[in-house]
Amino acid sequence: MWIADGWKDYEVIDASQGEKLERWGDYILVRPDPQVLWDTPKVEKGWKKRNGHYHRSSKGGGEWEFFDLPKQWKINYKDLTFNLQPFNFKHTGLFPEQAANWEWFGNKIREMKKQEPDREIKVLNLFAYTGGATIAAAKAGAFVTHVDASKGMVTWAKENATLSGLDDAPIRYIVDDCVKFVEREIRRGSRYDAVIMDPPSYGRGPKGEIWKIEESIHPFVKLSTQVLKESPLFFLINSYTTGLQPAVLAYLLGIELTSKFGGKVEADEIGLPVTSNGLVLPCGASGRWSK
Repeated sequence: MWIADGWKDYEVIDASQGEKLERWGDYILVRPDPQVLWDTPKVEKGWKKRNGHYHRSSKGGGEWEFFDLPKQWKINYKDLTFNLQPFNFKHTGLFPEQAANWEWFGNKIREMKKQEPDREIKVLNLFAYTGGATIAAAKAGAFVTHVDASKGMVTWAKENATLSGLDDAPIRYIVDDCVKFVEREIRRGSRYDAVIMDPPSYGRGPKGEIWKIEESIHPFVKLSTQVLKESPLFFLINSYTTGLQPAVLAYLLGIELTSKFGGKVEADEIGLPVTSNGLVLPCGASGRWSK
């Protein structure tokens, strides 16, 4: 498992009975987690002294209960800064386990910049959300094209970039359906050194385009290889979809990347350490191809 263990402003303090107790900077949140199937005593004081608690409804969805929590606050990961706020389906605007991938591709970018200081490394970040991967890649020295169908998420990503000192960084923000954008980039002859994608299980584009990951992921990976340069640097897929296991991601990347460009494929779960008991909480899967 790839573990995001470099955080100082975030931690999973404890996990029990379908919930995790988290510290986000100065604030304690309790949120549901389907991986937490065990029932252990909730002795950590944060369970009772939480600032926010997301209660899942038996009918689907749920709602927040707040106890002295600001509408918005900030946390840092090394030299990156993120705006947070509780919204929608239990989310805060950041997936801290992704720091494991930020470190991986950040090192790839920095190594290439050392070898070829004048080379412009172009990264395409698809389904880019609030820009965690975008600002990590930009900080490492890449030119990033950030694509998401939600105008609100793209605005949030711009705010995160500003907070991280990347106002003048070469980041291009695009509000668009990711599939249609990639199709246009292919027609335009645009090429990238790397692709990052974090596809949802289900989604709709700005013009009602429907995305179902089981039907769409392989065709989209195949399509996205067409925007890569002749000697690409890396390709990363993240998945939070139950049933889309690391081995499936590895096979997809092997079929579409290794067959064309050589290189190697790795895939594994990503996770977060749990302070109280030394466990690692699985938080999804990632597939990585690199040359």
